[in-house]
Amino acid sequence: MENRLEHDAWWQTYLDQWTALPFHDLIAAVAILSTALLLGIVAARLACRYLLPALAPRHADVIAPRLMAITRAGVTALVLTAFLGVRGLNPGADLLLAAGLGIAVAVLAYEFGRALGLQSRPASLIAATLFLIVLASRLGGMTPLIAGLDRASMGVGTRRISLLDIVNAVGLSLLLFLAARALLGLILRGIGQARLLDAAQRVLFQKLAQIAVVTVAIFVGIDLLGIDLTALAVFSGAFGLAIGFGLQKTLGNLIAGLILLLDRSIKPGDVIAVGDTFGWVNKIGVRAVSVLTRDGKEHLIPNERLMTDEVENWSFSSRDVRVHVGFRVSFDCDLRLAQRLAVEAASVSPRVLTEPAPVCWIKEFGDNGVEFDLRIWIDSPEAGVGNVTSDVFFRIWDLFKEHGVTIPVPQRDLRFHSPPGGEMAPKAEPHR
Repeated sequence: MENRLEHDAWWQTYLDQWTALPFHDLIAAVAILSTALLLGIVAARLACRYLLPALAPRHADVIAPRLMAITRAGVTALVLTAFLGVRGLNPGADLLLAAGLGIAVAVLAYEFGRALGLQSRPASLIAATLFLIVLASRLGGMTPLIAGLDRASMGVGTRRISLLDIVNAVGLSLLLFLAARALLGLILRGIGQARLLDAAQRVLFQKLAQIAVVTVAIFVGIDLLGIDLTALAVFSGAFGLAIGFGLQKTLGNLIAGLILLLDRSIKPGDVIAVGDTFGWVNKIGVRAVSVLTRDGKEHLIPNERLMTDEVENWSFSSRDVRVHVGFRVSFDCDLRLAQRLAVEAASVSPRVLTEPAPVCWIKEFGDNGVEFDLRIWIDSPEAGVGNVTSDVFFRIWDLFKEHGVTIPVPQRDLRFHSPPGGEMAPKAEPHR
């Protein structure tokens, strides 16, 4: 009852101060708010005009709205912080400035959270919390609010848990999440722009950075919250053993992925063939490697399979790949002319390399014609092989028709032999 009377008296004091606000103090407060907002708008436009082209010229259109909002809210909050507590102002005017400061801080937190990738609801929750904290600090400080949250508590075993503990845990978790996300974004961006690292090394260091940042954030949060894990030592050991057996394949794929990135046997962009799957590596994940085929299908192959199965890497040491194009001609054709025409047809194909130059050899004298093997080189296996061989076949067909080189058609001779005596044996009559 006594606390309720104190709260009513406290609220009545600020209500009286607001209703007794002189007109000139109200005009001064509105002028300060307008000046702070105007300075924020000017600073935002200057930042977009001079700062943004120097920091991110390629993404200026995307970043400009967010940068303007953050700069406008930040400068407004700084100006209002400088004017808070100015001597001579009525407490009601000071409260009006505090409300403006709370709004500016809330907008700044919301825009900054959205820039870090937070969804709208978590960012709004953080903004509302900061607004209440700023406003409460001007209505008598945070001490009454903290004392009230600490008094609302309940006992869980031998431990006392209050609303203040819950608020601290939630706030600390959000801060750690935002800090870890911002730090991880900077690290990943720095690794992605490192020119001394190739694609596989970038992916490896990015995965290690993610694991390290998340692990450090978890341990820092446990330490700051004061959670005692000694009582859970036995349980955590058994739980860890169960997870070890249950996630054996997952951990195996994780380790296999790290090994693949370390030895650089498979890198993003490589053209590989695993079993019946042929395509280029899109990305190397924690559990599987994404292989994109020419059909537009994305195959997720477990990392462990790439360590144990036979894998053909068409671009491991070089992107040049030799393709065999087989054909046959008739025995009565000019074989050297056919050889020269085949090389000419391959040389004018757009994707066939001129160095090494195409070569054509006689493979064997077959049953139906002379077998040739035309060998060509390409440097873009990810663009497909069938379209190259088809183009070369069409050009060979046109040149062969133009120069009279024929392609044999399989022929079979059927011979009928008469039985001894020169007459066909009569058919046997069926038994009636």
